[in-house]
Amino acid sequence: MAISRRLFVLASTALVASTGTSVALAAPGEAPSRIPVSPSDTEDDLVRKASQVRPTARQIAWQNLGRTAFLHFGVNTFTGLEWGTGDEDPDVFQPVGLDTDQWARALRDGGFELAILTVKHHDGFVLHPSRYTDHSVASSSWRGGRGDVLRSFADSMRRHGIKVGVYISPADENQYLHGVYANGSARTERTIPTLVDGDDRTNPRTFTLDATDYGAHMLNQLYEVLTEYGPVDEVWFDGAQGRIPPDKVEKYDWDSWYTLVRALAPDASIAVSGPDVRWVGNEGGLAREDEWSVVPVTRKDNGRTDYALAYDAPDEGSRAALVAARPVADYLQWWPAECDVSIRDGWFYHADQQPKSVDELTDIYFRSVGRNSVLLLNIPPDTQGLLPAADVVRLREFRERVDRELPEDLGRGAVVRSSPEVFTVDLGTEHEVDRIRLAEDIRHGQQVESFVVEAYGAGAWSRVAGAGTIGASRILLLSAPVRARRWRLRVTRSRRTARIAEFALHRSRI
Repeated sequence: MAISRRLFVLASTALVASTGTSVALAAPGEAPSRIPVSPSDTEDDLVRKASQVRPTARQIAWQNLGRTAFLHFGVNTFTGLEWGTGDEDPDVFQPVGLDTDQWARALRDGGFELAILTVKHHDGFVLHPSRYTDHSVASSSWRGGRGDVLRSFADSMRRHGIKVGVYISPADENQYLHGVYANGSARTERTIPTLVDGDDRTNPRTFTLDATDYGAHMLNQLYEVLTEYGPVDEVWFDGAQGRIPPDKVEKYDWDSWYTLVRALAPDASIAVSGPDVRWVGNEGGLAREDEWSVVPVTRKDNGRTDYALAYDAPDEGSRAALVAARPVADYLQWWPAECDVSIRDGWFYHADQQPKSVDELTDIYFRSVGRNSVLLLNIPPDTQGLLPAADVVRLREFRERVDRELPEDLGRGAVVRSSPEVFTVDLGTEHEVDRIRLAEDIRHGQQVESFVVEAYGAGAWSRVAGAGTIGASRILLLSAPVRARRWRLRVTRSRRTARIAEFALHRSRI
């Protein structure tokens, strides 16, 4: 990202809300990422507990990414469908011009540091030669049945400095057709990996985990992906069931899946049906005006982390939301939001669609990254196995636009002063400002509930902007530039001591 990250975490720079008192915090990494709650908790109890929740190291690393990429690619790319059927002829998969280095270059130039590949979508077709299904690239004549998109993807991303993520859909319509998925089998102890005839693995590390027939199938595929393709930094699950009869629902073995991921990829964030990252609740890439990373959750269906409130509730973490969730919540948890959206109308490539405009993408950026969330932008490869030329250009234009919107921080090297309630920057001379970027030091939780930014002029401070939450990233867009030498951030309400990591002032160049 073009934005400098300045860290002000000494006690002298801490901002204390006018409605709260400073309380000594545990050292970073010692505080819990979730705290149990009870229906008998008062509002004060809930707010106090929320103030004590801290992110894990993997969550901090994930939130610092800002922008991540999604690559939907598979048989749907060639059939024109968005949801496959599971009975596709694998030979339809023919990306004869596959160039994952081209993907990586385009993503790098677009400002992305992590990319997630759809290793398996709901149709069950997998982009690596799995031992556990014939519905894969190995059953296609492409590259003589020796193609491995996942291998190429992982190697290319790392070669260009991009972290690797994998999306393995819990749904599997091909395994449904084979009587494995949603067959009503009981959970029993399974040894993972389950060795097969001709298995070339010698003395693999094994796990004994509870699973259904299909749950074991998923565990075996996860094992392959997480042990044979290098380090993985995000494992992405959704909660889809595919197009199966409603009375044939598969109860997913979330607890066992999470256990295996944690063991084999300990640094990987598990999203969005997972304990590390939550879905924001829409596929438009838009976060709430005030997005909280600490939200009430319940534990359901074999340990799945789930929303205590509706997934698309307009408020997930304010005091009012904590109280509203009190009858059903099991925990308050650090569960930050990921905003997914596709650069085109569809998730898979369709020749008749075009990428969103730079203006649209920039608006999405400010309403996701600028609202304490991470943007997950899908860029689907085409039938040749390339990112479309128009999309590649648009990614570069998007990054250049964000860089112009948020150029160098005018406050870099400026005189900084703080008191218990106010953080002041003296630029030394007057500058026009129309973009303000803020961040809390989330190692100490998310504390700010409301704040104002003020500029000094004509002998008095005047309000320039204000909002509710800050979190890991908050970007304020001023309707017109404001010229001033001295600027201040004033926290008007906070759950506990609010520690500010960034107070950046910009003059856009658009």
